[in-house]
Amino acid sequence: MGDPEKKKAALRIPRQKMPHLGLHLRKTTFQEVPLGYSAKQARLEAQRCLQCKRTVCIQGCPVLIDIPAFLQLIVDGDIIGASRKIKEANALPAICGRVCPQEDQCEKTCVLAKKGEPLAIGRLERYVADYEREHNAVEVPPLPPPTGKRIAVIGSGPAGLIAASELALKGHDVTIFEALHKPGGVLVYGIPEFRLPKKIVEAEINYIQSLGVKIKTGYIIGMLYSVDELFAQGFQAVFIGIGAGLPRFLNIPGENLCGIFSANEFLTRANLMFAYDFPRADTPIVVGKKVVVLGAGNTAMDAARIAIRLGADDVCIVYRRTRAEAPARIEEIQRAEEEGLKFHFLMAPTRFIGNDDGWLRTMECIRMELGEPDDSGRRRPVPIPGSEFIMEVDTIVNAIGSGSNTILFRTASDIERSKWGTIVADEETGLTSKKGVYAGGDIVTGAATVILAMGAGKAAAVAIDEYLATL
Repeated sequence: MGDPEKKKAALRIPRQKMPHLGLHLRKTTFQEVPLGYSAKQARLEAQRCLQCKRTVCIQGCPVLIDIPAFLQLIVDGDIIGASRKIKEANALPAICGRVCPQEDQCEKTCVLAKKGEPLAIGRLERYVADYEREHNAVEVPPLPPPTGKRIAVIGSGPAGLIAASELALKGHDVTIFEALHKPGGVLVYGIPEFRLPKKIVEAEINYIQSLGVKIKTGYIIGMLYSVDELFAQGFQAVFIGIGAGLPRFLNIPGENLCGIFSANEFLTRANLMFAYDFPRADTPIVVGKKVVVLGAGNTAMDAARIAIRLGADDVCIVYRRTRAEAPARIEEIQRAEEEGLKFHFLMAPTRFIGNDDGWLRTMECIRMELGEPDDSGRRRPVPIPGSEFIMEVDTIVNAIGSGSNTILFRTASDIERSKWGTIVADEETGLTSKKGVYAGGDIVTGAATVILAMGAGKAAAVAIDEYLATL
């Protein structure tokens, strides 16, 4: 921003607050909680951008959106143009604007954060994407002539969707194979309606299909077809983006009692199978009066907030570290607390205790203290001998993490995997140990964020396009 007066005026504008659904409704319905900016708020927020010569915000974005350009288009009143500018780099802007941790990426690098609050880049991304969709202005960009090259994408989560869209925009024939009955991966089974409405996911997947991407649901690769059989069918490259959907267990006594859920099952029942709408959606889910969620990531917050909405009297988080180490987004922790969630830090379960009918009734915990840092850089929790105690609880949701499903690898043993079960792939290209096979997202990194998975899918698409040019 060359004009000093304009810069001063921009610096005087406060960061615009997002309006939210009222607290009573939040606790009793699955309606979306953040309501989005008004047109006035969006323009004011966009005017805060200093249009820096060094675009560090772009480098902070895993998919390299031209952030200053789309913000300037908002200021100019060209909201449709702003959305299309984003889509040059990201086919899922309404999703990213809702669930990506911008505070740790593009907004973290914003120069305004040095002396105040950064630009609300994510909220503006959501605003322009919603505006384009609500005004029926979504258009298919010009597509190049077909190349005749065919790519199979395994998994329709964030990594697979972005890889597929990027490859389709290069003229390739892309087919996504999804194991579940609806596409979207973690976007539909893992993130609740009040944080990411399913109609938003459906609309953005429809846009990707309009690019020519075909999606086949109910296809479990590793059982129905092997990777080699996909090549035999004429696919010339394969991208694996199957995520990390396998629950991790505690391996402590009583873990098989009724009333104990993995977060994967709990969230899938509620989000993809609409258990909260029983009996209209015939997928019951049992939630007791005293609910404990184990873990403090975004998945744990989602599970706890669902339990609150399903009528539990007392919902709490049990986490073996402190609040400072909790991996969940700060705003998600804050919203959960507003809704009544309680936190018990520096505690870990040691066993679950049930009644004669096999139903959970209490949980034995031990208190912890923080020791030296572990491989993650966080201080390692250490049990305090003799500090065990009993908590009453009738529902447990285990949200301590997830791993990779092994079904695909039963018929693909030539794809190298790490000791954690993730695929070993080149950090820049996603290339695996098998020629023509690429991978990205949580199946490579372990459970991470939507936008990092998308960045990996985009990078792999570039590498796949270059590979196909050699055939």
